[in-house]
Amino acid sequence: MISRSVPVILEEKDFVVLNKPAGMLVHSPRGLHSDDSTIADFVALKYPETKGVGDNPAERPGIIHRLDKDTSGVMVVARTNDFFEHLKKCFQNSEVKKTYSALVFGRVPLKGIINAPIGLKSGSVRHSTRARNMKMVKSAVTEYSTSARFVFAGEDFSLLEVTPRTGRTHQIRVHFLGINHPVVGDQMYGKRNNPWGLKRQFLHAESIEFPLSDGKRFRVEADLPDDLSKILKELESKKP
Repeated sequence: MISRSVPVILEEKDFVVLNKPAGMLVHSPRGLHSDDSTIADFVALKYPETKGVGDNPAERPGIIHRLDKDTSGVMVVARTNDFFEHLKKCFQNSEVKKTYSALVFGRVPLKGIINAPIGLKSGSVRHSTRARNMKMVKSAVTEYSTSARFVFAGEDFSLLEVTPRTGRTHQIRVHFLGINHPVVGDQMYGKRNNPWGLKRQFLHAESIEFPLSDGKRFRVEADLPDDLSKILKELESKKP
């Protein structure tokens, strides 16, 4: 398999920072092989030292956190086991701040916190905040602020800066569907149609911040990809 290229934002002795493209799995589903190139494939090929790093380096070399397949943005990958354990502990202690850019349908309040447990819908692979007979229900908290509001093609849209306080599967997408403001382009938790024909969610991990081993805070950003940037420029050009 030829590994798909992934933009590298930063290379440090103990870790690397990537800008994950949309449409790319972080790693193959557990116990299964994917014919598509993954972040794990790219990392193992470009940084062979990661093959011995992590809880399951054979499948997830150096990988500490994940993004959904169709979500783009910043990812940190460990090059040493010491850093892997350090950042893993930071996640466990809620010392990591991840910020996402999301475009959603509707006019959203300027600021808000969504505090709604998320569970797996019975007989489905979809998660929900309000389905009956949900399984594996866990608390989930998402904080957001509205960066801009737009009217385009007769519909309202809101550009949000989103900070999940917990790390549940599909959390941002499920939470905004739960308050009737689905993420634009989301094929599982949103409206299937949008004015741009976007076939993946307008959701981008724009920054991550965490403490280094010396206690200093480290923050890094990932540029918005072209497909989302183009939509945003069109929206801004139509503002009165």
